[in-house]
Amino acid sequence: MTDTTVRIDGDMLRLPGGVAVRFMRTLRLPEQGTHDLPPGLGVFPVRRVSDHAGTVPAEWLARGGVMLPMYLREAMWLSFASSSEPAALQVGAGKVCAVSGRPWSDRLSRDPQNYVALPRQPWLDGINSGSGTVRQFVAVPLGLGATVEGQVTGEEVWGGVQLQSFPLEERRRAEWLEAERSRRIPLTQDLIGGVFGSLPPAAPMAGAAPRPGGAPRARAVAAMGLGVGGSMRQEVYRDERPLAHYTTEPAARVFVHLVTPPEWRRITGEEPPPSPADRAAYTRAGLPWFDYYDDDAQDVAPSDALGAVRPVGEWLGDDLDPWEPPAPGQVQHLKDTPGSPVQDGDW
Repeated sequence: MTDTTVRIDGDMLRLPGGVAVRFMRTLRLPEQGTHDLPPGLGVFPVRRVSDHAGTVPAEWLARGGVMLPMYLREAMWLSFASSSEPAALQVGAGKVCAVSGRPWSDRLSRDPQNYVALPRQPWLDGINSGSGTVRQFVAVPLGLGATVEGQVTGEEVWGGVQLQSFPLEERRRAEWLEAERSRRIPLTQDLIGGVFGSLPPAAPMAGAAPRPGGAPRARAVAAMGLGVGGSMRQEVYRDERPLAHYTTEPAARVFVHLVTPPEWRRITGEEPPPSPADRAAYTRAGLPWFDYYDDDAQDVAPSDALGAVRPVGEWLGDDLDPWEPPAPGQVQHLKDTPGSPVQDGDW
């Protein structure tokens, strides 16, 4: 029987088929101009919803999944660099596909492509809204109409982030494993964010008991979703594998709830991460920004629907944080140089 369990491994999600996802804290980009890739400033903590049954809303328990804390207008990117096998991973912002701009689906599509191809795609920083660029994922409350979901569908119902994995079908996976053994290719390593060290044993999403004793009663929580911020140079790579190489149905899916820091503290009893780093101070300190280019890969065409999504500043006001562009020597080129060769529920 195929294992469909999503597990938390440290603060990383592991989905069947060798898919690994880390949610990375980062610097928020200005909403004007196109920028290099911002750094990873550590991982967001991830907790099972089912572990906090006494303090989360009933609808969260019905959806299952995990939660993580984000500040208003904080940015994130998704790291897939620890994924160990070829797989197709769908990424949704409020059940709008972050690659195609189409409604969420339990089927893979090639025209338009509605997933990222792993491990070729090492990370995803935002929605596929421009040729060779994405617009940064930024946290925003539901109810303003500023989320990707609100702008594309006209409604804000779901919020959060949705993930769904399609591994290689059994015969293709056996062929790939044999080829890997013969070539002895090492597993892909994180290129941004460094080495995270050893991780504790993976804990299953299903079957976790709520914390006993003394927990406050569950109440409504201010829901959050993903809007967009600044634009950056990043390609969403076109998959070279036929769709027939993947399973026809998802092996697993997980709903990721976004929680404000005060609610995180109330629900979990844990302190949220400190507020995001000052980007001007980061740049003045000479710390690195990044540029990633894969000479052998082709970019997925931008989505018209996602291209029309406006940055959250149009709802929340101007971005007042000072911006200091990185000096040329601060931009580290990764891979090729351009120009040269969790418990599920109802959702």
